[in-house]
Amino acid sequence: MMLDLLLRGCRLPDAGEPVDLGIAEGRIVGTMATPVPAHETVDVGGRLVTPGLVESHIHLDKALLLERAGSTAITLADALRVMGEIKRGFTVDDIQSRARRVLDVAIAQGTTTMRTHVEVDPIVGLVGMEAILPLKAEYADAIDLQICAFAQEGIVRAPETETLLRRALGMGADLVGGCPYNDSDGIGQIGIVFRLARTFDCDVDFHADFSDEPDHLHIHEIVRQTRAHGWEGRVTVGHLTELAALPAWDQDAIVADIAGAGIGVVCLPATDLYLMGRGDASNVRRGLTPIRRFLARRVPVALACNNIRNPFTPVGTADLAHMTFLAAVAAHMGAPDDLRELVSMVTDYPATLLRLSGYGLTAGCRADLVVWDCERVEDIATALPARILVVKNGRVTVTCERRVRERWREPRAIL
Repeated sequence: MMLDLLLRGCRLPDAGEPVDLGIAEGRIVGTMATPVPAHETVDVGGRLVTPGLVESHIHLDKALLLERAGSTAITLADALRVMGEIKRGFTVDDIQSRARRVLDVAIAQGTTTMRTHVEVDPIVGLVGMEAILPLKAEYADAIDLQICAFAQEGIVRAPETETLLRRALGMGADLVGGCPYNDSDGIGQIGIVFRLARTFDCDVDFHADFSDEPDHLHIHEIVRQTRAHGWEGRVTVGHLTELAALPAWDQDAIVADIAGAGIGVVCLPATDLYLMGRGDASNVRRGLTPIRRFLARRVPVALACNNIRNPFTPVGTADLAHMTFLAAVAAHMGAPDDLRELVSMVTDYPATLLRLSGYGLTAGCRADLVVWDCERVEDIATALPARILVVKNGRVTVTCERRVRERWREPRAIL
């Protein structure tokens, strides 16, 4: 047989010695025991190979806006207010220009699938959808892009938003998202979002319970409606920082409910660490959702970048490895098994949330791969290694050549 691509000397996460990985027609054929001819052969020199990174929660339409904000936000309410003003000036060209910059760096860092939330509301209308939808085709050779039509500004308090969400889903949005904590009737909003999901037979992705204190706990209603509509396995919830303020037994009860309803969770370390605990004068809270408790109940938990340099998060490179680094420190996940779990939170677990078929490293899986400049999975979180090679659908899409010259070690020239 003739392979399309042969990667020689791959160190797979669960394998011992390096193996040769064969790829044909966009799929992994398997490990090659003997040399096999291929149209392209790359020797990766015993480096680690993982599936492509999966970005499960990002805002391309709101990225790279820090210079327009004037000053960074002090609270979540500040960020919402400032962003509401900034997006009045959004245009299709403006959004696309900023989104392309983020997509380019995310792809170079190994992201092969991404879910982006696109704001749909009376302020911005459908401009975000008009901007992001064409990028799905433009970037299809390098990344699969899911679009969530997202109601940041509320639905009950802005009834025209429901009509706009219907139009966005009709235009080609893949799923619908809500933000009940930023509405006049969060419970009512949750009901509207689920009705839209039923009408368009699409998944749901909420921003929910984003506060220092358990001020909302809309997760109870999200669990109830997930079960009532039979939407188990089709609902994702981001943030859930309020759970961190609850006693351990209350956390355990809610985590059990989430697990029973088949709901996935996204932790957003950069944003949550930046905005939570702002009112604490001492012993400042970290404000992360209880990752360990979710993992213990086998709830798929993803790490995601969320905002890239805007009022909600003034930093960001769209590199998911940075999220594993942050979470290792902030969630006290430094043991080897913990570090491997953190890498699963930017690969396998978000792939589950996005319901990606054929994801992984076994024969028959889609050949979406990353070659890292390291040998151990744990090194991804601890050392942020470079991405040497990225493969999408069996084709090499990115290569990185690194050369460091240590001139200080060289003999000095004699003048």
